Order: sequence, then structure tokens, then C-alpha cells
Amino acid sequence: MIRLPRAGGGVHAYEPGTEPLALATAGALTSRTVFSAAHVVADPYADTTPDSPAAVDWDATLAFRRHLWSHGLGVAEAMDTAQRGMGLDWTGAAELIRRSAAEAKAVGGRIACGVGTDQLTGPADLVAVRKAYEEQLALVEETGSQAVLMASRALAAAADGPDDYLDLYGHLLRQASEPVVLHWLGPMFDPALEGYWGSADLDAATETFLDVIAAHPDKVDGIKVSLLDARREVELRRRLPEGVRCYTGDDFHYPELIAGDEQGFSHALLGIFDPLAPLAAEAVRTLDTGDVAGFRAILDPTVDLSRHLFQAPTRYYKTGVVLLAWLAGHQEHFTMVGGLQSARSLPHLARAYELADGLGLFPDPALAESRMRSLLTVYGVPA
Repeated sequence: MIRLPRAGGGVHAYEPGTEPLALATAGALTSRTVFSAAHVVADPYADTTPDSPAAVDWDATLAFRRHLWSHGLGVAEAMDTAQRGMGLDWTGAAELIRRSAAEAKAVGGRIACGVGTDQLTGPADLVAVRKAYEEQLALVEETGSQAVLMASRALAAAADGPDDYLDLYGHLLRQASEPVVLHWLGPMFDPALEGYWGSADLDAATETFLDVIAAHPDKVDGIKVSLLDARREVELRRRLPEGVRCYTGDDFHYPELIAGDEQGFSHALLGIFDPLAPLAAEAVRTLDTGDVAGFRAILDPTVDLSRHLFQAPTRYYKTGVVLLAWLAGHQEHFTMVGGLQSARSLPHLARAYELADGLGLFPDPALAESRMRSLLTVYGVPA
């Protein structure tokens, strides 16, 4: 029995599980392309401050990527989950991309890497934004990784309207050597991206987004949509040119979006698949056999955990992701780049533990319980 704090005050008794789920760890996924956006593991012994350059434990960070690949998932590297723009600067992200790409080649893992403009640290014009994108695109392509063109805070600030997005993305797509993934990240993940694609009206923004794709369908492998709006994603994927995929980034509705309907389905590029990797892989393997009901039976129960981790303010979901990695034994500490382990309350973290334990996500439930007890002790929760 463990005493967990409640959001409204007080504590309640919880009986942890004793057996992890028995899941397969091998075999390629065939019916869907699935990426997990992976977190970075901070170096807990580095003498840093929240505004210092990130200190990364490279061995633990790469070991976690091998864990994801071992379950058949692809790794989406240097994305939001890796704290791009929230502790990990471009210098750190570039090193992360190089190291992870080399590791992917060594183990035969699939990898896609985020391309952004976060080397820009102040106001920038469109020329500077374009050059920043070009620098990052060149590095990602040099490593042999697929590029994910991420939404840019600098572009959102510099653009006057849809034409600026059409021009800049057109320029980047023309020079890309291989088809890329276009990423539409909503303001719930990053408030600085309000009005992306030239309008705060999502219908108008969608038209501009589709215009970019229609002008260069041979250079767009797919789109990653992170708007937490299942209806809009379905409508958008039905309008994509043939051969352009939709990768859901909706951490609220992913089971139904991946399962799809009679008119199509979404692939996946999700932050929640960082803690859910074994369960997500098992679900997709079930879907590979044509068993949609079995797929939903595995994945639907995980939505409560995902909605909890990604609750507003959504940009702090990474704290819960790293907590679960620590409790699951994938790293030896609960420390984050930029000190973001403090970004969620103790009741929030306790609920994340309870939900994950209920799903059988912890390979060693006793270790997870012991580590959760140690965290509660630090916060002064009586045993």
C-alpha cells in the first residue's frame, strides 16, 4: 500500500500492481508507420542552472532510443518531447541528431529528425528564418535521417500572412533532397505558434497548409498534425494528395485516428508513445492482423493516462513522460534539462504513477513503487 496525494488535498491509499504486462518485443510493424517522439535524459551530476546549455547523459539517452527501436517503433528525434526550445538549444539538438542518427544506422532503426529555427535567439526577418531552417535541414540530411520541418516561433513572429508561409516552405521543399514531414503544432503545445500558416482561423490556416502540400506533393512524405482535434485531422487527411500520409500527433484521440475508417487512417508520430512504447507496439501488431477491435482493446485504456499527461498547460507534458521513464527503470534519476521536473505538481505526478501502474507499464512494479515512495518522501508525504 502506498499513500498518494490527491489534487484537492489529502492523500489516499493505493495498492500497486505486482505483475507487468507480458508483451512481445520483436517484429516489424507493417500496417502503420509509427514514430515515438523521444525524450532526452539529463546529466544529474552536471553543475548547471535552468538557463545554462543542456547537460545530457548521452549513454542513457541513446539507450532509451534502442529501447524504442527494439519494440519496432521509429524514433522521432529532436522534437518537442526532447525539450526543443525548453532547455535544449540548437547546439544540443544538433549533437543529439548526430548521435542518434549514428545509433540508428548501427542498429537498423528508423529515424526522423526535427528541423527548426531555434538557433535564432531574438527577433529575426524572413531571410534569417529561411537560413536557419536551411542550416538545420542540411545537418539532418547529412546524417541520412528523414527531416521533419517543425513549426517555427520565429516564422510565426516574422510572417505577415499566408504568402510568407507559402514562399518559405516552397523554398525549403524545393531544396530538400528527400520527401519530408511537415509539422503543424498547435498553440496548446506552444503559445508562440498562435496564428501559424498565416491565420488564427483554423479553416483558413488549413487551406494554406494544403496549398503548400499541393504545390510540392513529391517532396512531402506526410504531415504531422498536433491540434488535439480529431475531427479536423480526419477532414484534413481526406484532402491530402495521393501518397501523402497523415501522422497523428493527437495525444487525446490517437486510437481512433490510427484505427481509421472506411476512407483512411492516420499513421503516428506521438509523444505519448515514449512511455507507451511496448503497449503501443503490441497494439499495432494486433492491428497488423486486421483485428481492429483487439487494437482498440489494447490502446483505448491508455487514453486516460495520455490525457492526464497532456492536460493544460500541455507544453509541460514532458515532465510526466520523464517521471514514467524513471519509474520504469529507463534512467536512474528524475532530473530534466532546464529543471523542468518541477513543472508539474506532486498530485499530478502521483496520478501519472497510478494510471501507468494500472496499465502494467512498469517492467519492475516493485522498483517503480520504491522510486515513487522516495519522491513522496522528498515532498514530505508521510509513509
